[in-house]
Formats: sequence, C-alpha cells, structure tokens
Amino acid sequence: MQQFIDEAVSRVGSVLLGKGREVRQALCCLLSSGHLLLEDLPGMGKTTLAHAMADVLGLSYARVQFTSDLLPSDILGVSIFNRREEAFEFRQGPIFNQLLLADEINRATPRTQSALLEAMAEGQVSIDGVTRPLPQPFFVIATQNPIHQSGTYALPESQLDRFLMRLSLGYPDHEAERELLLRGDQQQRQELVPCISAAQLAEIRQMAAGVQLSDSLLAYIQRLTAFTREAPEFAMGLSPRGGLALVSAARTWALMSGRDYVVPDDVQAVLAPVVAHRLVPSADYAGDGDALVALMQRHVDVIPG
Repeated sequence: MQQFIDEAVSRVGSVLLGKGREVRQALCCLLSSGHLLLEDLPGMGKTTLAHAMADVLGLSYARVQFTSDLLPSDILGVSIFNRREEAFEFRQGPIFNQLLLADEINRATPRTQSALLEAMAEGQVSIDGVTRPLPQPFFVIATQNPIHQSGTYALPESQLDRFLMRLSLGYPDHEAERELLLRGDQQQRQELVPCISAAQLAEIRQMAAGVQLSDSLLAYIQRLTAFTREAPEFAMGLSPRGGLALVSAARTWALMSGRDYVVPDDVQAVLAPVVAHRLVPSADYAGDGDALVALMQRHVDVIPG
C-alpha cells in the first residue's frame, strides 16, 4: 500500500512539479470514493494533474470543456435514430469514462452543471427513462476559475457538497518553477505507466473504509461539526454528509500513512480540503471558507477525549 502511494505520487509529481502534498490529497479523494474540485487561476496545472492521475491509475479518461452553450446531452449522451435498424440507439457521452475532467465547470449554465449530480452521487445516469451504470471507479475532477472572473456561474451549495474535496494548487515554489522553465513542457508529453490495476484500486478502497475510528476520535469530529452549527461566524453548519466526508477522508489518509486506525493528525490533514467549500460565513463575518476552517482549528481542541 505504502509503496503504491509513493510510486503514484512520484509518477504524477514528475509532470506536476513541487505539488506532492496536493497530489496525495487528490489521491486520497479518489481512494475515498469522492470527487475533486480544483479551484485556481488558469495555467496552474489542474488539467495536468487530472490527466496524470488517469495515466498512473490506468483509468479511462475524457475531458469536457464547459462553456455557456454546452448542453447536458453533450456530457451524458444522446439517442439517435438508426434508419437501417429502424430504432433509436444510444451514443454514450464522455461521462462514460472512469475519470472525467469537467474543465472550467463554472462557465456552463446551472442546467448543464446539474447534469453531473446523479452521476456523482449514485454512479449512474438516467437518460430517456433508462438508468445506465457508469464504469467503476468513477471519479470526477472539476476545475473552476475564481468566481470574480467574467463569464462564470457560481456552483450552488448543493452541488459543491457533492465534491468530497476542494483543492487549490497555487503557484509553484522557486525550485519547481525553475525546473519547469528549464524543461519547458517536455514533461507534459511523457507517457506515464500505470502502477496499479483496477482490482487493486477497488481493494484499497475497501481497506480504507475499514480503517478503525475510535470513540474519542468520533467525539472530536462531532465537536468540530457542532462548532460550525453554534458559532455566530457560520451562516450554516456542517451537514451530516459533510461529517461523513470528513470521516471517510480521514480514514483514507490514515491508510495512506501506513496505519489501520485514525489519529487527530489525519483529521487535521484533510480538514481544510473537505470542509472549507461547505462552510458559509454569516453576514457579520468577513472571512471565507478557509478562514472559517482556521477558526475551527483555533477553537476546538486537537486532542480528542
């Protein structure tokens, strides 16, 4: 397990320089059976991360560029009349891949954005009255530009909640950027060899779900969620689904760290990417989701019990 994690992070890191922690968090999201939202400025490596993960994990991959004129059928697929057979036949859309990159998802209309909801929640899509299962594992990586940029539609809270994690890659550090400038985009064209099979990936997901969570750790997570529902800085508290997401990600992070039990550091490692996009500040509080996470960390004891 540990060898696979290190190898996967190393291979993705060969094309996405200087972002080892973010790569581990993205891998944690996939192994937790969740979906990932990447929010950052253009040109930060969001698409590179998605494509590299698909290659390293051996997943079928499709990229959809979301625009204002994109329709749900462009993602899900459409039934076309076959004159020879005198019957309609279904042509699958790009969503029928194991890893779907929804690029700049907030540039599409809410109607098109919502086409992903059933797929992300249940691993299936309903089209023309027929429910069609999606290939497993099914993993959505959506990217979005900052909401203040022109031509964007904010994702509603209900859709944000479908993403297990939200990450921001940010600018590379000095050494990573220097290597990137020297190498140009050659590393972008490397062919990455898969380091795991689909059966092994499914087994790791099952192992992550079975990682032990003590009563004291569960009490700690409950204190975190209760704080968001009681503190005046929050307009809405963390939902039960948000609490389940935190438990799932913490279990996976523990497994990735070589343990079969969760410790407080595992919760802290995934707290910001799991919780920040689910928190809404009150009208009297000037901070955003990241500031609210920092507020939680300051006011809730790190040591459970």
